Amino acid sequence: MAYLLGLDVGTTGTKALLIDETGAIVASALSEYPLATPRPNWAEQDPADWWRATCETIRAVLAETNISGGEISGIGLSGQMHGSVFLDEDDEVIRPAILWCDQRTSEQCAWITEAVGEDDIIAETCNPVLTGFTAPKIIWLRQNEPENYDRLRKVLLPKDYVRFRLTGEYATEVSDASGTSLFNVPQRRWSDLILERIDLPGEVLPDVYESPEVTGQITEAAAAATGLAAGTPVVGGGGDQAAGAVGNGIVETGIISSTVGTSGVVFAYLDEPLRDEQLRTHTFCHAVPGKWHVMGVVLAAGGSFRWLRDTLCAEEIAAAESADRDPYELMTQAAASVPAGAEGLVFLPYLTGERTPHADPNARGVLFGLTIRHTRAHIIRAVMEGVAFAMRDSFEIIRTMGVEARQVRASGGGARSKLWRQIQADVTGQAHCTINVDEGPAFGVGLLAGVGTGVWSSVPEACAATIRVVDELPPLPEHCELYKPYYCLYQQLYRQLKSSFVADQRLIEASLV
Repeated sequence: MAYLLGLDVGTTGTKALLIDETGAIVASALSEYPLATPRPNWAEQDPADWWRATCETIRAVLAETNISGGEISGIGLSGQMHGSVFLDEDDEVIRPAILWCDQRTSEQCAWITEAVGEDDIIAETCNPVLTGFTAPKIIWLRQNEPENYDRLRKVLLPKDYVRFRLTGEYATEVSDASGTSLFNVPQRRWSDLILERIDLPGEVLPDVYESPEVTGQITEAAAAATGLAAGTPVVGGGGDQAAGAVGNGIVETGIISSTVGTSGVVFAYLDEPLRDEQLRTHTFCHAVPGKWHVMGVVLAAGGSFRWLRDTLCAEEIAAAESADRDPYELMTQAAASVPAGAEGLVFLPYLTGERTPHADPNARGVLFGLTIRHTRAHIIRAVMEGVAFAMRDSFEIIRTMGVEARQVRASGGGARSKLWRQIQADVTGQAHCTINVDEGPAFGVGLLAGVGTGVWSSVPEACAATIRVVDELPPLPEHCELYKPYYCLYQQLYRQLKSSFVADQRLIEASLV
């Protein structure tokens, strides 16, 4: 029996997932770590926490199963995209990693766009330069921490720092590289044009592979730290969204995934690198060799729900602890007692700015329509509906691109709630399916490891062998009609508040001087 290990270096924790050659889940483990926000709109993590969590979770799944490291045929890596790990000549981390949800780089995005030329940026990367992406973080380091920039010898994405610790190799793969603003997405290679125009030496970037390709082997040092066997192959893997799409079987036209994790993502497979004319979505390389994908991203989807839990739902947390239940379950139970539309309460989930469709780092979270009648249950439901409205924005854009959507597969923490799946189906007007496995990116890169080590001959074959639809939740026609004017109001609120968001950001900046 061949065993495959998928590792997902997420924003809140690292997950290790052990599967067998049939795709069956053998064991999983999760180790969490903190996220630092040293200033408003900043987000950082210590890469040492990722490595510690990686070692802990690998040892946990091996201990749980009594499977030896030598029985694992291959390893795949996934992780949060866009983050910057800066290494010096001794491979030491120079400063905390700047994450995907960090919004400090607006000026650097404008500078890169001007230096390269907007038309050339779009032609090379298929996307605008956004604050979450990697290149502006590097330029921010150069402009704001020149002493650290002078030490810089390598820039790695989060999962690829873990790869380096496992294999000693500086490597990435095409799906994660697509989100750096340094990658030629149509040609699937680093962009010499961009590197030259922003005066960044190509030597700071890792080698790039297709996602199922072997990028290195477990070193003796990593074997000692994790319990894996030295020499075990590690494949390219994928950025969390592309890897999660593989784990959902989004490897053919017509099947779209709707994932509510910390962020929210609507993801569609492409045979060619199509892009939205207004550049509201992202077009990246897929983890399927020679293919691409388009996705819309809501920065704080499940993140909004977690914020709500941590700030306003102490009662549910306490009740869950005493009853040995998940507080999210009690929160959704409360939301179910409130009618659709939350009696006029509308939530804008822009707690960390927004990406699709606004690309606005100044956007703010808003609860609109509060009255004395509203309760915490109303707020919970409004947050769930607001996230669904944000996800619908991406569905609408992808539809205008002419991308077929005959089936929507729901995944992530939001898919575990039947109520939230129903709200998403009602808001979008499309049935939401669930599949037989809900392990996200870790499962996807486990499949990629199987392709890279010969268990399956291709990514579509791996998905066909392991993934099937088990449930479908159709939209309720009466709720679809009710949500239409609420969605229009949701869109109108952003337009009316956009200038106020800018003013609010200026007030924050003035208070920090």
